[in-house]
Amino acid sequence: MARRHLRAVGDGALNPLDIGLRDVVGASATTLEKARGIRTVGQLLDWLPRTYLDPRRPTAFRDLPHGEDVVVVGTVQAATTHQMRNRRGRRLVVDVADDAGGTIQLTFFKAFGHQDRLTPGVRVVCSGQVGVWRDTLQLTHPDYATLGEDGEGGAQWLLDGLVPVYTATKGLSPIVHGQCLELVFHHLDELPDPVPEEVRTQAGLPDLLAAYRLVHRPRTDADQRTGRWRLKFGEAFTVQAQLAQVRRSSGAVPARPRVPVPDGLGSQLRQRLPFDLTEGQESVLAELLADLARDVPMHRLLQGEVGSGKTVLALLAMLAVADSGGQAALLAPTEVLAAQHYRSMSQLLGPIAEAGLLGGLAEGTRIALLTGSQSAAERRSSLLAAASGEAGLVIGTHAIIQQHVQFADLAMVVVDEQHRFGVEQRDALRAKAPEGTAPHVLVMTATPIPRTVAMTVYGDMEISTLRELPGGRRPISSFVVDGQRPDWVRRTWDRVAEEVRGGGQVYVVCPRIGDVEDPDLPGSGGAGPGLPMGAGAGDAAGAAGDDGADLLTEPVEAGTAAPALHGVHQVARCLRALPATRDLAIEVLHGRMPAEDKDAVMLAFAAGRVDVVVATTVIEVGVDVPNATTMVLLDADRFGISQLHQLRGRVGRGGKPGLALLLTQGEGVDPEAVERLERVAATTDGFELARLDLESRREGDVLGASQSGGRSGLRFLRLARDEDLIVQAHEAAWRTVEADPELERHPELADALTRLDATRAAFLERG
Repeated sequence: MARRHLRAVGDGALNPLDIGLRDVVGASATTLEKARGIRTVGQLLDWLPRTYLDPRRPTAFRDLPHGEDVVVVGTVQAATTHQMRNRRGRRLVVDVADDAGGTIQLTFFKAFGHQDRLTPGVRVVCSGQVGVWRDTLQLTHPDYATLGEDGEGGAQWLLDGLVPVYTATKGLSPIVHGQCLELVFHHLDELPDPVPEEVRTQAGLPDLLAAYRLVHRPRTDADQRTGRWRLKFGEAFTVQAQLAQVRRSSGAVPARPRVPVPDGLGSQLRQRLPFDLTEGQESVLAELLADLARDVPMHRLLQGEVGSGKTVLALLAMLAVADSGGQAALLAPTEVLAAQHYRSMSQLLGPIAEAGLLGGLAEGTRIALLTGSQSAAERRSSLLAAASGEAGLVIGTHAIIQQHVQFADLAMVVVDEQHRFGVEQRDALRAKAPEGTAPHVLVMTATPIPRTVAMTVYGDMEISTLRELPGGRRPISSFVVDGQRPDWVRRTWDRVAEEVRGGGQVYVVCPRIGDVEDPDLPGSGGAGPGLPMGAGAGDAAGAAGDDGADLLTEPVEAGTAAPALHGVHQVARCLRALPATRDLAIEVLHGRMPAEDKDAVMLAFAAGRVDVVVATTVIEVGVDVPNATTMVLLDADRFGISQLHQLRGRVGRGGKPGLALLLTQGEGVDPEAVERLERVAATTDGFELARLDLESRREGDVLGASQSGGRSGLRFLRLARDEDLIVQAHEAAWRTVEADPELERHPELADALTRLDATRAAFLERG
């Protein structure tokens, strides 16, 4: 193939990284595309080796995994040909030895072309699937290259340094993979580098093309480490530059300063609060009020432990906006949470939120609630209150961002549990501000965010953190309950009954809803591990007796099929039959219920008329019933660390100690999942758990790609391990953008930012 130079050229030219791989490597590109989705030069370069072999070091053949694809380095000891009995032709058998005394045979059913190359004493690199024949390790018709071979089809790239090993690709041998990379490097003269030369010089880093060579063709281990560091730095630098530009553009449209009136609504509320703000809350409130007083839109993330008082601070900030004649909207992820915010805020505000009503504060305001399931009359009333400005505070779900919802003067947007919303939804709400102005934006999360995630995802926002809990909060004790221990499981339900008798209330959380008519699944099923049914719904009473006692206490038998997940309806049915709990008032709660039914259950639970709520994770965020003291999480090993911490934060909020019982599925539970539960049970420090969560999850999960609708975009960075690098890249990128806001002097960086796909670019614009 004639050499085609791929070099960075003028504006509008195709970036060499975007060149189609077929144009460079030929037919192998088809295999790479089908197996790996690799279509371009850049995608091939971004697929990094998983490890390296050093041909100068022994390769212990005896440790090779049978049935797996491997790359080995050894020396040919002998090569013999044999006439095959059942077919024409001769078979070539080559004995290859490692430096530790082990041997492996290479078998070729067509000797031609191989017997002259694989001669005793030749050093060879082979790839193939390890098999065993007559107690001898074997590679059948492997791909190989001899060290020292040069020229057409040679392996000069294997002569010196380390041999890269990539994840196996069906239909593409490691040797051919390496030859594809050789062709790419042969055709590349240079690459546009988004990291400016002055930044590279200061950090002592190679350019981009050199970095790829160091990773794919390292001579030493230090080479590949340097190359990987450079690729990570480039990725972090680009992300930070994008965030710096977003921060800059977010202040381009001015906001109206919103200054609270002396002795205004905020002061009135503080006099009504049944508690004093903590020192940390006072500090964060001062930050919020200072932001609101500026003509640059507030763009702040408020993170804090479950129950740390974020909502009260948001309410005080919203009242400062109402004091100035503006409106504030709070966007909640679920109707349950929106309705709870409406009730709790109305209760806290009292006459402050009853302006115009008998007994209301004359200079007060009103609260409106907007949800998708409201009656037509309720919805018309709320829409009118928002559009007329009568309601200074508007609380709602996604319904609040619909096009026909209007505000008189939207001055502040509060997004609760921001990770539940997409960028488009937040932008739609911000667009409802008066023309020519931008609303102040506050987003809140009860999921503590590690520093590296905060810098990488929320770097365009100021961050406030609440670490301390308000006075009166009692610690939550957590215990892991083995679903294979019937005595432990039985004690769990006895403890639930004891909590209720002691005046407390209980959540039982299931990972799925199930259907009302679902049969009780055998072995575990709807009641799940620790709650096994052992019979279908029709004969459950006959199998377990009228009391259904064993439905919730018998372990899953070893050797049975993998247990199904608990379902809300099946578990509630079992609890109503179990002797320990059958006299309790038990209700179900899940997201598919009509809004009025969900509200009725939560109101009854809050009023103490319901003892046990069997729910899905719909209660995970913001639900606040002070008298709830205990939570039982079924199939707890199926939940993530942050979600477990969020869920258990629903109990122990009213001055009584909280208890969280984490039931495992029982038979066949992943030991790593049990270890995760033990770590959750060992601490209530959400920031420590967030760090553990980051270490155990893929980067895409951490960055919320599921909320953005696409991949996270991170290829090389590992947020749990690369903090120093991210800090360094952050400082360099923000200096670069500050000195050259339009990136006129840095066209390669500008091009790198435009190359971010639309989903990734929108995802970075979190606010």
